[in-house]
Amino acid sequence: MFGTVSLVKKNERAIGAASPANQRHSVVLDEIDHILLDELARDGRMTNNALAAVAGIAPSTCLGRVRTLVERGVIRGFHADIDPVALGRSLQAMISVRVHANARPQLAEFGEQLATIDGVLNVYFIAGADDYLVHVATADTEELRLFVLEHLSAHPAVARTETILIFEHVRPRIRTARD
Repeated sequence: MFGTVSLVKKNERAIGAASPANQRHSVVLDEIDHILLDELARDGRMTNNALAAVAGIAPSTCLGRVRTLVERGVIRGFHADIDPVALGRSLQAMISVRVHANARPQLAEFGEQLATIDGVLNVYFIAGADDYLVHVATADTEELRLFVLEHLSAHPAVARTETILIFEHVRPRIRTARD
């Protein structure tokens, strides 16, 4: 099964669809690429030799293909998924943010500012009534309240916010093209 993957070109801002720099393009992937991606999505720490064996290719070929997938931006990175609770941040929330109409030209810059704030896990530029959805992790409700007051409500670009507490995060099982 062959397919395409949309991605942001290298060295471009990932936030702020209003920016012309956020042009996406499709990448053609073959069956081997899909096998490599499926396996790495399941286990990003899989050794090159094990990955090559699953894909049925030589280890040197596998290494070259993975490097190419990284260079083309299909694989955006390898990282540790750290539990915020282990860092003393047991309360998570999604905060929707709407900016004032006169602040719209600075949407990309505002999103990048949000991403630098301590406790912010993800920033999503969204369609609909609001402009951003901000995923945060804090120690408790008081820290969350201060986050909203100091970083969002006090910001001159922000028109309104709505905070939604996360009780539980159920992660979907990683499905592959071969499932």
